[in-house]
Amino acid sequence: MKILGYVCSETLSKVTQQDALELDVINIAFGHVSKDFSMKYDRLDCLEYLPRIRAWNPEIKFVLSVGGWGAGGFSLMSRTAEGRKVFAQSCAGFINEHDIDGIDIDWEYPCNDSANIDADPSDKQNFTYLLKTIRDAIGIDKTVSIAAGAGSYFVRDTEMDKVAQICDYVQLMTYDMRSGFCTEAGHHTAPFASAGQNTGLDTESVTNMFIAAGVPKEKIVIGAAFYARRWDGVPDVNHGLFQQAQTKGQYGAGYSKLVQEFVNKNGFVRYWDECAKAPYLFNGSSLISYDDPDSIAAKCEFLKREGLMGIMYWDHGSDPSRVLLKTMVSMKYKR
Repeated sequence: MKILGYVCSETLSKVTQQDALELDVINIAFGHVSKDFSMKYDRLDCLEYLPRIRAWNPEIKFVLSVGGWGAGGFSLMSRTAEGRKVFAQSCAGFINEHDIDGIDIDWEYPCNDSANIDADPSDKQNFTYLLKTIRDAIGIDKTVSIAAGAGSYFVRDTEMDKVAQICDYVQLMTYDMRSGFCTEAGHHTAPFASAGQNTGLDTESVTNMFIAAGVPKEKIVIGAAFYARRWDGVPDVNHGLFQQAQTKGQYGAGYSKLVQEFVNKNGFVRYWDECAKAPYLFNGSSLISYDDPDSIAAKCEFLKREGLMGIMYWDHGSDPSRVLLKTMVSMKYKR
């Protein structure tokens, strides 16, 4: 079982020796596609912390993640062989110059302009071509990975069987499954489906969907959320769960702050969905969905039972208490 963490540029300085020993991969967030189609990473000063982290754990891998929500340029860049080549060669140059172990493509999402980025139906095939060009440029000894949206839209708009052959692993963003577009207050990162809920908005369902699309289970990394989603104006029915809210699912507090200010505090009560193996908070009008040690443990048990590669999380800075990371480490070595 591998443990991968997304660490934002500004958080690299806060990675501790214990973090370094517990993580297999640090995904550095984020690089971006520039106007000339090259890959750019603007926080080069943050890379000065990488040698210290690698000294603590020589086996750790640093993978630069390119993209993120609202990061465009992928569609235009990938439409031509020349654009893909410029991007891939700049990735290779960056890897060689800064002792990086690979590239993670976080294109959110091919064929989809919901984040107000450029998109085109040809993205489906060009996504595959782009990954192949990156692989050819950086070589087989370096990592190529992707962050995949946890929904049928991502499978529909990509060629996951071909993508999986190119990538070392596929990271499923099994969070935000109810997101900033959703007014139904419910689990955004549940391990399993709730009773009577066959919506596909859970980690097990999404994993099975990607396996059916051609991704080998041993290349699948599931996702955990170190942050919450919150809905307000929620009817006081079923403790707010699966009720229509007056707001969409706004980005909520990180886990450490949740524990300090919300979990059984300030009017919020923690509830546990036994079927989904997921916690949530409700105060009579606001519902908060999140991962905690119990749901993280359930995800780890699931991935070990199913023979998946591992678990990743977004993001490292959201839990300075390290409670959730410690849960993953404990589950990694549990027999």
